[in-house]
Amino acid sequence: MVIGGMRGMTGLLWEPSLLDPDEGIRFRGLSIPECQKVLPAAKPGGEPLPEGLLWLLLTGKVPSKEQVDVLSKELRSRATVPEHVYKAISALPVTAHPMTQFATGVMALQVQSEFQKAYEKGISKSKYWEPTYEDSLNLIAQVPVLASYIYRRVYKDGQVIPMDDSLDYGANFSHMLGFDSPKMLELMRLYVTIHTDHEGGNVSAHTAHLVASALSDPYLSFAAALNGLAGPLHGLANQVVPGFGHGVLRKTDPRYMCQREFALKHLPDDPLFQLVSKLYQVVPPILTELGKVKNPWPNVDAHSGVLLNHFGLTEARYFTVLFGVSRSIGICSQLIWDRALGLPLERPKSVTMESLENYCKKAA
Repeated sequence: MVIGGMRGMTGLLWEPSLLDPDEGIRFRGLSIPECQKVLPAAKPGGEPLPEGLLWLLLTGKVPSKEQVDVLSKELRSRATVPEHVYKAISALPVTAHPMTQFATGVMALQVQSEFQKAYEKGISKSKYWEPTYEDSLNLIAQVPVLASYIYRRVYKDGQVIPMDDSLDYGANFSHMLGFDSPKMLELMRLYVTIHTDHEGGNVSAHTAHLVASALSDPYLSFAAALNGLAGPLHGLANQVVPGFGHGVLRKTDPRYMCQREFALKHLPDDPLFQLVSKLYQVVPPILTELGKVKNPWPNVDAHSGVLLNHFGLTEARYFTVLFGVSRSIGICSQLIWDRALGLPLERPKSVTMESLENYCKKAA
């Protein structure tokens, strides 16, 4: 297990979500279909609002529509991005990978960290969670603005679209990217919701938790998470086609299934969706026959690109930024609880290959 990347080793506390190999992700005990039923939506029968899931992850309670509306308004009030952040991004070549630009922007936001200011003034440990909460909500509010600026800079000649104060979190993100069709607004609400969290062991979540354990503020911690998410074995995987298999899951990813249901409802005749449906039928039996594949079923990445392409968001290099915006909700929710619970600095024990060899010899 040590040599194999600590696969499956229990090693950290993660409150917002739990990944079951057979049932998939549960957010505070609720499956994705259950979240779709109980979380408030923008319209009757619509997709859940990401703000509702943020409330659930932070509190463990399902919010009312009124509570979600208040939180949505609160996030809009925190969404202003300082001018120096745009300048920091603009100092990079426009050809820089969007994730590089995104991480740079988050680092530039760090100068406004309330946690850093409070720590320097000597805040009590029992109150660490309070400035962490402020930083986290500010960061969650600002990342769609930051991400949409990068998209418009790279792909739309820098023609930035301002926030619409009448729209919710997911819809506003879509609007600022330049996509205003009602179905695309619904897709973005769904996309952000299902990508928010995937328990704590994945690279980006674990990285944020580890960095924050040193009392690095949420901006520093989330920037580190983005750098992990940018790896091709983690978030950057959604730039490519395959999307089959998963490190933990042993069934079809529920995030795949809810996207499939969205496609069946809104774009059943799309040729790429029909191709994905055929792959869903053809690929698992072939992978199963190989005898070496533990999970031949499709994951979230096998479907998301088709939906985005259908509505015009075709730039695959940007897909991981969408993932990153979504993941801010789950990661920041846990960072607040890390500080509220007073979790300590992480310091696992490492060993040498020689010590492992000696251990095995003694065991033999």
